[in-house]
Amino acid sequence: MTSTPTPVLIDAHHHLWDLDRRPQPWLDDPDLASISRTFTPGDLRSTATAPIAGRHLHSTVVVQCMPMVPETEDLLVLAEQEPLIGAVVGWADLTSPAIGETLDRLLAGPGGDRLRSLRHLVQGEMNPRWLQRPDVERGLATVRDRGLSYDVLVRSHQLDQAILLAERFPELPQVLDHAGKPPIAQGELADWRSQLQQLAAHPQVVCKLSGLITEADHDTWTTTDIRPVWDVLLTAFGPDRLMFGSDWPVANLAGGWNRWAATVDELLTGCAEYEIHALLAGTATAFYRLPTPR
Repeated sequence: MTSTPTPVLIDAHHHLWDLDRRPQPWLDDPDLASISRTFTPGDLRSTATAPIAGRHLHSTVVVQCMPMVPETEDLLVLAEQEPLIGAVVGWADLTSPAIGETLDRLLAGPGGDRLRSLRHLVQGEMNPRWLQRPDVERGLATVRDRGLSYDVLVRSHQLDQAILLAERFPELPQVLDHAGKPPIAQGELADWRSQLQQLAAHPQVVCKLSGLITEADHDTWTTTDIRPVWDVLLTAFGPDRLMFGSDWPVANLAGGWNRWAATVDELLTGCAEYEIHALLAGTATAFYRLPTPR
């Protein structure tokens, strides 16, 4: 007898930071003044109240912001203490000859059993082949050999790097953060669509439905602006390789958690229940090896 999946909602991509404990220099940008404060799990609980397809937030994946191991250690300790957090996407220096020792220390340390993936802010790297550097590829091989996954953070013009990464590392589970940041505000999706489809041809790659509202016009976007990207993602990856993420609190710059949730709820209209479950819980549970909800 096949059991029905528990109808829960997993937020597969959000951030947390305590500015008293660890400054976030990237928040010094005046355009980010509205989110330049501490954000805690309690803040997320009180904010993320809107249901999607009748499901309420059950667990989350917290993602690094700073390229420093101490921040990852902080997130792992927090995940050990906080029932809401099911997994951590951390950072370690992929170029370091000592990355194996670093990962071993993180995995053995407090909360190390919550470390599921690594991420580097490739979007800020000027080298157009950063992910193909020999030292980076050595680091990625170490990530793979430790049984971890990799979160790919690139902008739309860097998707060729993600495609090469997928070709060269077929046994490394990869997830494309924020759908590769399509240029929604500019309305120029053709190149993004073509490369996204090439990337989706690699079965070890999944994709996050996240970070899209901050790629649209922050003040005027509507579901109509997001729908063309949704249509491409759903066709290219299918619901069983897509996962919902809020990108909170960065999402506050363009409407916030609940408005994004309402948008996803609208986009899911007409989807079958198994498709809804995959996108809202199943894909994230499988990729990040989260506990099966009871």
